[in-house]
Amino acid sequence: MEFREERITITHTADEYDRYLNAVVPPVFLNSLHVYDRFEDYREAASNPCREGSYVYGRDGNPTVHMLERKIAELEHGARAVAFASGMGAAAAAIMATCQSGSHVICMRDVYQPVKRFLNNFCVPRFGMTVTYVSGNDLDEMETAIKKPGSSLVILESPATFVFRVVDLTEIAKLAHRYGVKTYVDNTCLTPLFQKPLDMGIDISMHTISKYIGGHSDLIGGVLVSKDEELMCSIITTVREWYASILGPMEAWLAIRGLRTLPVRIMEHQRTGMAVAEWLTRHPKVKRVHYTGLASHPQADLIRKQQKGHTSLMSVELDADPDAAVAFINRLRLFEKGCSWGGYESLALVPLYAAKEEEIAFLKAERGLIRLYCGLEGTENLVDDLESAFRGM
Repeated sequence: MEFREERITITHTADEYDRYLNAVVPPVFLNSLHVYDRFEDYREAASNPCREGSYVYGRDGNPTVHMLERKIAELEHGARAVAFASGMGAAAAAIMATCQSGSHVICMRDVYQPVKRFLNNFCVPRFGMTVTYVSGNDLDEMETAIKKPGSSLVILESPATFVFRVVDLTEIAKLAHRYGVKTYVDNTCLTPLFQKPLDMGIDISMHTISKYIGGHSDLIGGVLVSKDEELMCSIITTVREWYASILGPMEAWLAIRGLRTLPVRIMEHQRTGMAVAEWLTRHPKVKRVHYTGLASHPQADLIRKQQKGHTSLMSVELDADPDAAVAFINRLRLFEKGCSWGGYESLALVPLYAAKEEEIAFLKAERGLIRLYCGLEGTENLVDDLESAFRGM
């Protein structure tokens, strides 16, 4: 059975029916504080925020949020998960928790654009940090960067934004740990079902739960997971408290709801994504398709080793100029134009259309690159939509 272990986690971990009047769906704890009969009990709870059942103030912890955290930690084979009000909030917290003034960060060129902006526009000028950008595929380049003084964190994304580059998480983790450097990976694209970075030695795995985990385009949130309980309890939860960036209880409840259907949704996304990607590779007006499920992917051997599957996000290069790429997606009717993904609706963008020349050169990507996200409208319907847009070119 697909995801045998994960299905039990998703459907039963942390639900604890006997605590919630045997409700099959646990309640939403819409409260700002928790009270105690004795001052001593309050003090005990306040001094042990990571202890099971210790709740004092909503900025520090919430039972509904904790239910979600327990499920995701178990799915990722981590000791603890900490949920944030956004994926970017989680990413920033990971950097703040592992770095300090003057730290050196090694970052893949292909990671989520706002993460790079946070490093370049905030961490570098305000904290005197330095950043070295690397491809992620050249281990010699990676080691040279890691050996620089003050190296504290390696930031990865695999598969990564734009051309879906895949990097060897096991080897990079070994290399970083040899020099005492922490590793972080954005695992949003594959979810905990298709990739478990912590089992490959990565220190921190991050998910933007607005995407596949939520699955319905109705919440914003992020989560960090690690096997290092001290890092999570002593540092990352404190950073979350200071920045007041905990996930809201209603968003946590929606994310739990999304998790319950993740196995069936992710398999449907994979089937559709694979079919659409293969169809696009055969189209005469397509120059290149970037998708981890294709045998033509440059890291196909590595993908077979560290991924259990593929999702429905890909990018396409047409045999045409950037203006033609924009005209093409404007002719699509089922693929709406929007910046996020992971929900039920299909999306298309030309994300680098307005990028500066130096950014295009830095990313080594095409200005007319089209990012396609295949939702749940059905493979045949999406292919028909794409074919109709091609006919209009």
